Amino acid sequence: MWKKILYVVIGFVTLSSFAVFVLAQKDVPKNITYGMSFNTLYARELGLNWQETYDAILDDLQVRNLRLAAHWPMVEPAPNVYNFVELDYQVKRAEEVGANVIMAVGRRLPRWPECHVPEWAREIDAKERDAAQLRYMEAVIARYQSSPAVIIWQVENEPFLEVFAFEYCGKLDENFLDQEIALVHKLDPTRQILVTDSGNLGTWKGAYSRGDIFGTSVYVHFWNPELGQFKTVLPPWAYRVKDNLMGVFYGRKPSYLIELSAEPWLLEPITEVPLETQFTRMNLEKFEDILTYAKDTRFDTQYLWGAEWWYWLKQQGHSEMWERGRRLFVSEPLDETKEVRE
Repeated sequence: MWKKILYVVIGFVTLSSFAVFVLAQKDVPKNITYGMSFNTLYARELGLNWQETYDAILDDLQVRNLRLAAHWPMVEPAPNVYNFVELDYQVKRAEEVGANVIMAVGRRLPRWPECHVPEWAREIDAKERDAAQLRYMEAVIARYQSSPAVIIWQVENEPFLEVFAFEYCGKLDENFLDQEIALVHKLDPTRQILVTDSGNLGTWKGAYSRGDIFGTSVYVHFWNPELGQFKTVLPPWAYRVKDNLMGVFYGRKPSYLIELSAEPWLLEPITEVPLETQFTRMNLEKFEDILTYAKDTRFDTQYLWGAEWWYWLKQQGHSEMWERGRRLFVSEPLDETKEVRE
C-alpha cells in the first residue's frame, strides 16, 4: 500500500514538473519594446514641473511608448467641468515625436491611493457615482479617439488586486468592470483594450479573460517594516508559466510587462525620505538586476515605472538612474512598427 502511494506521489510530481517545464517554454524575443509610464499627479507630488519632466522623458530619454493616466479628479475636478490641459499637452507632444500612447481610464488608475475619485463624487451614492464615472470615461475617449498617438485603452488598473487597495477601493464590482469594458469597446471599436493584474499576487484569470491585451506588474525588490528588504521568490519563468496557462484557457493574446518597477519601495512620500534610504531600496545595481529579471520572463513589451523619480534625483545632483534609462531607450531601438490594432 505504501509503495502504491509512493508511486502515485512520484508520478504526480513527475507529471507536474513536466507540465511546468512545457508551460515555461517561450521564445526569446529578438527585440524588446521598452516603454515608460508617466503620471502627472506623481510628478507634482515630487515638486516637479510636470511639463518639464514629461518633455525630458520624450526628448532626453527618447521614450516612444508611453502609458498615460486620465485620472478622474484631474480630468473632472467639478461635476461636468472638464480639464484636459495636461492630457492635451501630453497627447499632442506624443503625436509630434511619433510616440505610441496607452491611455488608462477608470476609477482605479496607477499610483497611490490606487482609486482616484474627485471629492464631489465621494459625496454621492454609489449608483450615481458609477454613472458619473462612465460619463467621465466617455468624455476622455471622445477627446482622444481621433489621435493617432493613442493606440490602446487601459480600463482600470489591477482591478482584481485587493491587497493595498481595499481601504480606498472597496470590493470590486465585476459587473461594473464589464460595463466599463463594454462601453469603451462600443465608443471605440477600432482600438484594443488592456486589462492588468499583479504579477506577484494576482491570479490573472479575471484580467486576462476580459482584455484584448493583458498587462502584468513586475516588482522584484521589496521592503516592509517587518521583513525589511527582500527579493521576490518568483523566478522569471513563473511569468511564462502563468501566461501560457492563461493562453490555454482563454486563447493566446498579447501580454505586456506593463509596470516594471524601478523606484524605491517606500511607505512615506519620497521627498520626506533621506536619499541614503532611497538608495538602499533602489539603485543602479538593483536596476540592472530588474532589467535582467524582466528579460528572463521573455515578454517582448516592457513598460518601466519610475522616470519621475529618476528626474527628481537628477535635480538633486544624482543622474545615474536617469542616464541608465537613457542608454536603455537610446541604444536599444524601439519596435515602433508593431501593430496592435485589429
